[in-house]
Amino acid sequence: MPKTRKKVAVALLGLGTVGLAVAELLEKNRQLIESRVGASLELKSALVRDKAKARPGLPPGVVVTDDPSAVLDDPEVDIVVEVMGGFEPAYAYLRRAIEGGKHVVTANKAVLAKHWDDIFHLAHDRSVDVYIEASVGGGIPCVQAINDGLAANRIERLTAIINGTTNYILTGMASNGQSFEKALKDAQAHGYAEADPSFDLDGMDACHKLAILGSIAFDQRVRVEDIHLQGIRGISKQDIDIARVEMGCVVKHLAMARVRRSDGALEVQVVPALLPLDHPLAGVDGVNNGVLVSGDAVGEVLFSGRGAGGGPTASAVISDIIFVARNVAVGVAGRVPSIPYDVEKVQSRRIVPAEEISNRFFVRLTAVDQPGALAAIARVFADHAISISSVAQNEKEKGSTVPVYVSTYSAPERAMRECVAALERLPTVRPNTLVLRLEVPEA
Repeated sequence: MPKTRKKVAVALLGLGTVGLAVAELLEKNRQLIESRVGASLELKSALVRDKAKARPGLPPGVVVTDDPSAVLDDPEVDIVVEVMGGFEPAYAYLRRAIEGGKHVVTANKAVLAKHWDDIFHLAHDRSVDVYIEASVGGGIPCVQAINDGLAANRIERLTAIINGTTNYILTGMASNGQSFEKALKDAQAHGYAEADPSFDLDGMDACHKLAILGSIAFDQRVRVEDIHLQGIRGISKQDIDIARVEMGCVVKHLAMARVRRSDGALEVQVVPALLPLDHPLAGVDGVNNGVLVSGDAVGEVLFSGRGAGGGPTASAVISDIIFVARNVAVGVAGRVPSIPYDVEKVQSRRIVPAEEISNRFFVRLTAVDQPGALAAIARVFADHAISISSVAQNEKEKGSTVPVYVSTYSAPERAMRECVAALERLPTVRPNTLVLRLEVPEA
């Protein structure tokens, strides 16, 4: 039998909001956590940029250092927990920790999405554990659930709200009557959006997270560049109101991956879309996240909860620490990969190029208010083989131009892009057409 350990030592890379929350939660629930590990846990050290900064919530006895070697080369440290974020130096530190034989827990979705193969191949070569629960969904235990709890299933579809900033903004517009600009400022005031919110608004944060979830769920390396991406800029309160009144739908920013029935290829996209009010994700509001998974045996399973913040993220980080520490304590760490992923053995499923993905669409046009304008618009849709499901116009708005909303049946993204370009060449249509996806089954 493996020799058991009485103590497992942990070091943190980063002592920001999440790092401090991890340290505080480890101390607060120490007795419970150690009983579940089967050994004592020592938070030995923490790497920071400014070691002189006051950190009143940090438990006593933790060595705070700005020297990476003091953490990464410490032979007593068993587990390195990376919560510093960003690409560098986080990636370099993670590689160095793994090369040194240390087990890793990371919340860094950007590094994982970009360097997935390198990290997991290196971990396999060095026989170390890498756990990543906190990289997606904050406190929602979706990574472990998909990787292990649903391992008997062929995953057919994954639909998720995995960026709290965009969800908070869209909820503010839908429920509080806010404009896009007001909802964004409100998100920034509450700490839910950065001073430069581009990473969230343009969808890149959700794109990184979908690359991780997709790689796990579909046994298929999903790269950021494979994902069809559109952010939420340009969506107005009026668009959201019309979607509810005319279509019975809410607008959400969705990360979606689905196996195409016709040929088994994989479609992956992060796009704003309309969901019916009775959809399981329609009521996931504010900074909450939701992950809806469909498996061939289990059917639909929904994971939802707080998707960001120190407490929820610390919950996910510490759950990973417990898994790794338990393995270290009984001497089996690194023997079985935490993510059973081998880039040379995964399915060779084709990932569908963005222009070939088929969706239903909800299109907002700005049209000149004159006879014949709608007929000309309808002809352009027909010329591009896109069938119209319904047309709505906001009669309350009077002026030289009016918004016209067109919902369509399923069509390829390329056809819709070419259709929009043709529409905006009409003398009766103004620029800045908005295209949303319509996640409503065709009748």
